[in-house]
Amino acid sequence: MWQARHVAAGLTAHGVATELVPLVSGGDTDMRPIDGSRQVGLFTKRIQQALVDNEADIAVHSLKDLPTQIDERFSLAAVPPREVVTDCLVSPTGIALADLSVGARVGTGSTRRMAQLKSLRDDLRVEPIRGNVQTRLSKLESGEFDAIVLAEAGLLRLEMHDLPRTRFSLEEMLPAPGQGALGIEVRSDDAEAYAAVNHLDDQPTRWAVVAERTVLAALHGGCLAPIAAYSVALPTADSQTAQLNLTAVVMSTDGTQRLEESAVSSFEIASPPSDAAAIELGSAVAEKLRAAGAERLIQAAR
Repeated sequence: MWQARHVAAGLTAHGVATELVPLVSGGDTDMRPIDGSRQVGLFTKRIQQALVDNEADIAVHSLKDLPTQIDERFSLAAVPPREVVTDCLVSPTGIALADLSVGARVGTGSTRRMAQLKSLRDDLRVEPIRGNVQTRLSKLESGEFDAIVLAEAGLLRLEMHDLPRTRFSLEEMLPAPGQGALGIEVRSDDAEAYAAVNHLDDQPTRWAVVAERTVLAALHGGCLAPIAAYSVALPTADSQTAQLNLTAVVMSTDGTQRLEESAVSSFEIASPPSDAAAIELGSAVAEKLRAAGAERLIQAAR
């Protein structure tokens, strides 16, 4: 709901009247651990169906939940400026990972986070956890877990500024592709909605997340695979060019094997803007990871 209100406020600022249409996705109600039979679109299908059924004209997603497979019925009309991408360790006293007791129970619903946690502390009991932020925090408070891992972006959006936590560095915990970003979809044939929403698009953010998501798509990873990626678009001295940096990691689920590749691309800023350079960079990094044996680790995680 925060995400929908945030987008609605942005549209209002551009003179576009909006009405919120609250929906409940399968991922909101099904608390079973996500497995290989039910992960794709768990949080997005219901919202996309609202576009198909004309219940809504605009779909607001957490971009990291949006499947990378192209669906011609929808257009990604905007990716607004990104929130922070880091993960954080939440515990009753906000202690660091290194200070958790041996065998401490840490909750996460992500194989990406699980693999990176195990690579940092192989003695921890890393266990699955589902539910929204409040549900997960209640499990922490009840003593079911000694700590849980959450995206910093969600806590900032919910204004949980005083929640005890320590932030992981990017060297410790690389984010999921698209983490911290919103993806706003419209029907592909709805030019009016596309034009309205496109005002909210932030091109540097879009380039970065397209590069990250291209890695995920090229490796056929889905949300189960322990794949992490982070890209950032940087201005250059020449206002007509930009530089895109990308780092991606594929790990074994037990955290003992880690493949990491990085690349940099400098490209001219086209008008209208193009995602081609970001796609090319993501494809190149994915190919490096594939050559290093990434597909074996991804298949083992399924």
